[in-house]
Amino acid sequence: MNGVLLPRDFVRESLELHLFFGRIMKEHSIFIEAGFVGMDASYAQQADQFKCLFTDVLKEAILLANGVVSGEAFYSGEWITDKTLRAEQITQELSGITIETVMTTEVNGLTPDAGVNQAQLEAQVTVLNQKAIGLTNALIQFKSNILDGMLQCKLFTFNFPLLLIHIRREAIFYMQHLERLQRHMVIDFVTEAIEEEKFWNRQMAEHAQFISHLLDPTESDLIVKANNFAGQFDRLEHIAQGEGQGIKTLGQLTQETITATRALRDFKVAGIEGLLTCKIKSIIIPLLADHVLREANHYLRILSRSKRELQIY
Repeated sequence: MNGVLLPRDFVRESLELHLFFGRIMKEHSIFIEAGFVGMDASYAQQADQFKCLFTDVLKEAILLANGVVSGEAFYSGEWITDKTLRAEQITQELSGITIETVMTTEVNGLTPDAGVNQAQLEAQVTVLNQKAIGLTNALIQFKSNILDGMLQCKLFTFNFPLLLIHIRREAIFYMQHLERLQRHMVIDFVTEAIEEEKFWNRQMAEHAQFISHLLDPTESDLIVKANNFAGQFDRLEHIAQGEGQGIKTLGQLTQETITATRALRDFKVAGIEGLLTCKIKSIIIPLLADHVLREANHYLRILSRSKRELQIY
């Protein structure tokens, strides 16, 4: 049954969400900006404005989060990894897009579970949530406009149409979570677990597809591995949707998904290490590689929580 979220949980969950998705939205804006050619400079400028606005959201979340966030989220590797700073620096050097890297250091300096009275932050977090909802809604529309232009052959970008669909879907997911938090709604954990697996299995499959198509054609072994991951997560998504391969319990599906996501996470770790040391030939910018790694880390935390809750249930 749905319930009412306690103020301390509202504050913690909101800030943890911003520290993950706020950075994701900022980086989506960077990827969009980097994909445009000179004649579409106005689109690149708009993307840069969104980058700056989400940078502000992230800054505010970091200021409010010290002592509030959980150790589970802090140590998950979903906000930053040990490669994020270098990936940002190289991406800035290669693209010329300014990236405020100081926030990466500041996130690393947060102190989790320090006993701060979260209820005192409720009003500030409510305002931040509403600000992020409005901004994310505007970014969703911007992504939709770009996608429409691409599909009508009126706009060119080096980003795939599917990537625009993919990152728009993530923005919608972020906004839906924020709207639920603003209503202080507690969702039944079984329902939430199923929805998260439906969503993230699809995202993981598409990550593998993007990797496959952005690698140089000579990287045949890596392309085969990426395609295998895409097929594996397509199958898991279909099962989560209630299709294919018989009936599995949620617990069985979650455990199988954990195993698959760990393997994909390890593949992504090897990938970003190869990109940062210039040992993999591709057109993948390093920040994108770190970005999808953090999303896998985020999903693994959600899956681990689901597994724990299901055992209690």
